[in-house]
Amino acid sequence: MQYLLMCCSNEKDWENLPESERSAVMEDYGRFVQSIVTSGHHRASLKLRPTATSTTLRQRDGRLLTTDGPFAETKEQLGGVHLVECKDLDEALAIAARIPTLRAGGAIEVRPVEPVPHE
Repeated sequence: MQYLLMCCSNEKDWENLPESERSAVMEDYGRFVQSIVTSGHHRASLKLRPTATSTTLRQRDGRLLTTDGPFAETKEQLGGVHLVECKDLDEALAIAARIPTLRAGGAIEVRPVEPVPHE
């Protein structure tokens, strides 16, 4: 079963951390990713750029609208994801509990991935 581990944190809080602390967290991320690669759980990891660089699409009355920035104002923003292969939710949660986002004040949403049929 695949799970998407979504790393959410407050971008402002992250920016306000001392550079040395941000560097330490990112070094821990490197070790974390290497550990899930070594264990065979890793399928993909992506680090997203800040929400200010995003563009949101909506459709209203049959017209496509684009807006600079994120879809909604939130306290926490999606900063990156890890796709992992696990035997069950407990294993996915154990892996998610090691993600450095948590120690930096963020949250990890763990969600099972539903396969999309290919034609």
